[in-house]
Amino acid sequence: MKVLYFHFGKEGGAERFFVNLATELADRGVEQRFVIRPGRTWEAQIRACGPVILNNFRNFSLSKQLVRLRVRRLIRKWRPDVIMAAQNRASKLIPAGGQALKLVRLGDYPKTLQRFANCDCLVANTPGIAEHCRALGWDRPVHVITNFAREVAPVPVRRADLDTPDDAFLVVGSGRFVGRKGFDTLLRAVARLPDAWLWLVGEGGCRAELEALAGELGILERTRFTGWVDEPIHHVAAGDAYVMASRHEPLGNVILEAWQAGTPVVTTRSEGPQWFVDDGRDALMVEIDDHSAMAAALARLRDDRGLAAALARAGREKLDAQFSKQAVIDRYLALFERRL
Repeated sequence: MKVLYFHFGKEGGAERFFVNLATELADRGVEQRFVIRPGRTWEAQIRACGPVILNNFRNFSLSKQLVRLRVRRLIRKWRPDVIMAAQNRASKLIPAGGQALKLVRLGDYPKTLQRFANCDCLVANTPGIAEHCRALGWDRPVHVITNFAREVAPVPVRRADLDTPDDAFLVVGSGRFVGRKGFDTLLRAVARLPDAWLWLVGEGGCRAELEALAGELGILERTRFTGWVDEPIHHVAAGDAYVMASRHEPLGNVILEAWQAGTPVVTTRSEGPQWFVDDGRDALMVEIDDHSAMAAALARLRDDRGLAAALARAGREKLDAQFSKQAVIDRYLALFERRL
């Protein structure tokens, strides 16, 4: 089995899953080639799975046209069985014609289907994305194959390493610091809990704004900005609660990672969590941008350790039942082999 994979993402949960998927396909004996952006922190992990072509694939650039020619030569010579792209941008590199199965993996809701004209099928990681594509007029096959968390044994980061009291109620959030992730709501929620400390694991364009907001709210001294880390699960495992505060979240890989870490979760009612989270059983759900309700949910976890333990336990059970690595990889391989 030969798979040619295009991915032009930057840093975040979607990119971590890309690495997970490529790694597990390689472990199953799939031969792979990749086209990715240069300078990614995960480049070495992808190179361990197969040869890599580096290109930013920018609009109206000579290098974009050159990489198209290079990819076409690679396809003629190597003859992949599957050509797979991640999201809209990468799908523009999929050529027309040929014998390979051509598909795009969608982890978000596309605004248009124009870039998928050369695709034989779509793979959506939630039913909502699949239904959205059908509503836009997609009349070819669309498959729902969700994500899985990387199998990493969580080793909680020592709180002393981030100058955090061992007896503090520690809240953790992670992801790219952009507006849609709702970290400002999380800061406001933590500000309502005088005994709570906050670790924000990640990086992004809004970091300065978030640091300024933490100062305005008077919680900068009990907030830690860690920057990017290779395996956020170790920071998550150190927390008493994990919060996904997103305003828009098609799936929510970070919830899967928190379940794997054994940390109870509070999440907004964004798109993905509304599909797979059972409110009150495996996580606590609050309305988007409602920092008062978020603070109240965190207070419940702080004050009722039995509830916190039950949520974490049920989350792990759902992770194993619905988001296992073997089941997800089996579905991808079944899709590929059906074409062969």
